[in-house]
Amino acid sequence: MANRTYYIAGNWKMHKTRAEAAELAGALVAGLRNGKHKYLVAPSFTSLETVGPIIRGTNIALGAQNMAAEEQGAHTGEVSVLQLKDLGVQTVILGHSERRHVYKEDDALINKKVKLALKHGLEVILCVGELLEEREAGRAEAVCETQTVKGLEGVSPGDLSGIVIAYEPVWAIGTGKTATPEDADAIHAWVRGVIGRLYGGGAAEKIIIQYGGSVKPDNAAQLMAKENIDGALVGGAALKADTFVPIAAFN
Repeated sequence: MANRTYYIAGNWKMHKTRAEAAELAGALVAGLRNGKHKYLVAPSFTSLETVGPIIRGTNIALGAQNMAAEEQGAHTGEVSVLQLKDLGVQTVILGHSERRHVYKEDDALINKKVKLALKHGLEVILCVGELLEEREAGRAEAVCETQTVKGLEGVSPGDLSGIVIAYEPVWAIGTGKTATPEDADAIHAWVRGVIGRLYGGGAAEKIIIQYGGSVKPDNAAQLMAKENIDGALVGGAALKADTFVPIAAFN
């Protein structure tokens, strides 16, 4: 996989009180102490200040699950990039399928967030992926290409190093269904080709593309063995140390 570092991220979604988040973070610090990959956890906004000090100085980075498209101002209920940075957040997940399809965020809004995060020195995990009906209509590649191209509009070659792509087939999130390693790798290869057309072959070789969609301890190694799959964005299995650690520490 061309010297790319495996990157395993846990998206805790809307789960965990602060006490529960602290307990999980402590267990992950212990369980991943000798891990050789890159790691991240993304708690709810309410737990960022709790989890930050527990993982600070370890091999686990702190991520947020979303952020506002504006720096500050009259945006009731939103959380700004400045507030996230103040809590020690290093990475933000943008364009997650739940944000796109449940909360109706479009490519233009997601792109605005991507550029704002990069401007402030945050790493971005940009999520792309198709719905079941789009896959069945033979449009999976086209959908992922559009989301990638529009999500990265105006992102300079120099800023691309702050971008990770996560491919999450929407039909495989929280459903127990997983794309076969071959299906997943085919889309990863396609997206890598899109990056190549936009930024050149060297950039395509370097970019990390995670798989997200019902990753579990028993399928992680098979997925990671594929040429174009460079890690995982883990949802449900990230909520317990005894399921996340085996995924994160796969060999």
